[in-house]
Amino acid sequence: MSNKQDIPQEVYELYDAYCHGDISRRAFFSGLGKYAVGGMTVTSLAACVMPDYAKQQTQPGADGLYEEMLIYNSPNGAGEMEGYFVRPANAAGKLPGIVIIHENRGLNPHIRDVTRRAAQAGFVAFAPDALYPLGGYPGNDDDGRAMQAKRDREGMVQDFMAAAEFLRGHVAVNGKVGCVGFCFGGAVSNLMAVRQPWLSASVPYYGGWPTADEAAQVQVPLQIHLAGLDERVNAGWPDYKAALDANSVSYEAYIYPGVNHGFHNDTTSRYDSEAAKLAWERTLDYFRLHLV
Repeated sequence: MSNKQDIPQEVYELYDAYCHGDISRRAFFSGLGKYAVGGMTVTSLAACVMPDYAKQQTQPGADGLYEEMLIYNSPNGAGEMEGYFVRPANAAGKLPGIVIIHENRGLNPHIRDVTRRAAQAGFVAFAPDALYPLGGYPGNDDDGRAMQAKRDREGMVQDFMAAAEFLRGHVAVNGKVGCVGFCFGGAVSNLMAVRQPWLSASVPYYGGWPTADEAAQVQVPLQIHLAGLDERVNAGWPDYKAALDANSVSYEAYIYPGVNHGFHNDTTSRYDSEAAKLAWERTLDYFRLHLV
């Protein structure tokens, strides 16, 4: 069962429930037992869907990039925060900035990879770690997920908003800033579009939705990416779409058929290369349109 097409959809749904805290690790592995057939063990089946960070596309120290960890102030959140800062090493002049917002497990290697990809595309990219006040990403997603659950959600939203303010004022940035986030980060990206009208663009990937009242406050151009099989997130899209339309908000929305929540993450078998490539190209083009 090493091929993606051999993995039952129910396994992806179990993993999705586990990732979002709806079931425990024990329940996840117990549930996999039903699908461990044909010589496939529960452990090997879990390995098919859990992240393998050796698959990341760009490595630390990639040619042409300048990278460092930066401390910034978040007075309404944790007080002091840290983020991964990456920019083209030999840029001529100031560049637009993008805040990269991680999932519900901290600044893991995949999000660092996405940050480097954004910098390779010509942006100043900054990825805060919501786990910094608790010691930072612990080196594995299971512990990272448990740590992030201990933080106040509103405090984390404030931390990412403060990161956008920090990036806007950075000497390397031209004053134009957008944000892109995935899952939990997608929900935060949606909220930042509500609360920070000065943002130049927001690109949420399969994240939770603001309220209809909050939709009336959106002035930031949105580009929304959804997975066709992601019933949990997609259930809220029609109401939010109606609210955006009612308030004449500028947005684009793309639903990618036949792919799972997390399809952009190339370190798990939920990854869909065709959909991820197209979504990322659209993301970069959207930022170029609104930030450059």
